[in-house]
Amino acid sequence: MDEFLKKIDSKRIEYNNSINDQIIENIYSNINEIVKDVIQYRESKWNKIEEILDKFLTSKLGGLITIVLLLTLVLWITIIGANYISDILASVFLYIENILRSILKFLKFNDVFISFLIDGVYKGLSSVVSVMLPPMAIFFPLFTLLEDLGLLPRIAYNLDNLFKAVGSTGNQALTMAMGFGCNAAGVISTRIIKSPKERLIAIITNNLMPCNGRWPLLILLSTLFIAPIFYKSNALLGSLITAITLVFAVIIGFIFTMILSFGLSKTILKDVLSFYILELPPFRKPNILSILKLSIIDRTIFVLLRAVYMAAPVGGIVWLINYFHITPYLIKFFDPFGKIFGLDGVIILTYIISLPANELVVPSLIMLYTSNLTFNELDNIKSIYEIFIANGWNFKTAILVILFSILHNPCSTTILTIYKETNSIKWTSIATFLPLFIAFIVLFIVNKIFLFLKI
Repeated sequence: MDEFLKKIDSKRIEYNNSINDQIIENIYSNINEIVKDVIQYRESKWNKIEEILDKFLTSKLGGLITIVLLLTLVLWITIIGANYISDILASVFLYIENILRSILKFLKFNDVFISFLIDGVYKGLSSVVSVMLPPMAIFFPLFTLLEDLGLLPRIAYNLDNLFKAVGSTGNQALTMAMGFGCNAAGVISTRIIKSPKERLIAIITNNLMPCNGRWPLLILLSTLFIAPIFYKSNALLGSLITAITLVFAVIIGFIFTMILSFGLSKTILKDVLSFYILELPPFRKPNILSILKLSIIDRTIFVLLRAVYMAAPVGGIVWLINYFHITPYLIKFFDPFGKIFGLDGVIILTYIISLPANELVVPSLIMLYTSNLTFNELDNIKSIYEIFIANGWNFKTAILVILFSILHNPCSTTILTIYKETNSIKWTSIATFLPLFIAFIVLFIVNKIFLFLKI
């Protein structure tokens, strides 16, 4: 009887959603007819240009070309610009570190306490800020500029049918693109989706887009273990293969986003209210002050502050477990679990340590493999390769870590943001543990395939 009532209730909700969609469509259709009858537009060259642009950007081919070119351009500018800013920030933080260390020594603080503050807390914090801030400071203004121009809504319109097929909306494409810069910002950007169901889908799946914090690891492993398979000494060809590998990483994230969106819409979100309106605003002149406020204050600084107070404590915790020689015991504890998925205890512990921010993964790996007390990064890529090889890494390990990096749980900053946006422990838990569960399932299967092929 209960099952029967549930089915009736489910059908009722589905029927109501359908009626709501029809009512909204009729309202907008009537408004459109009234506007045509009442308002007369003055013909101008700009109107004709706007009409041509609209047709091109909302067409299948034109929209696809625009999406690829715009995202490629934005990411390229972000990566190129962020490298220079990161180097400058790293130098500034090193200068500040030396001053702080000198002040603490002058005040005659204990050497152990100084090491805890500087090598642990301060370096953990500076590692996150120097890697995280530059890309966000470039990506968010560019993304907001495209949004303000009216280009992004047209991309969403073009992808709407694809996302509708998996139970979502084209606006999810915009939130996914924001996730390239930072998944926490991607979650915040889901506010543009007014439907509860489609917004929850976008929130839960946003983590599957590789964020700024994961790019350093993806680039490093692609350069060290994948590109050399296809080239020996040609650096240009090697960089091209690395770029292609990164494209495949994004494609993998996109595929799993589609699969998970479809699964959520047909299961736990089946009965959640669903409606959405996709608007195409006119092309307009961007408001620079508004863009700077939204991108720098509301997005960059907002997300960075959350990362700062989540990352600061972890530096101290990592220093403590290394100082008291707890690390070897933790690695030994996690090692059997890691072997099931083709990983090791260091990799598992690294991702636990890096929960506050994905930017900590590469320095944490090096720190744990070399038993250092600090988050120092090695500038020599050959030295990093030798450390990995000495600890049993190979092509298979790199592929498995890349997959895990794409699919694993959100960082604590994103988790906190999800809770703030949903105000729900239930949805925050699902968004946190569902990707992790999927990641381990995928790694288990891929590892078994590697073992079967004796790779």
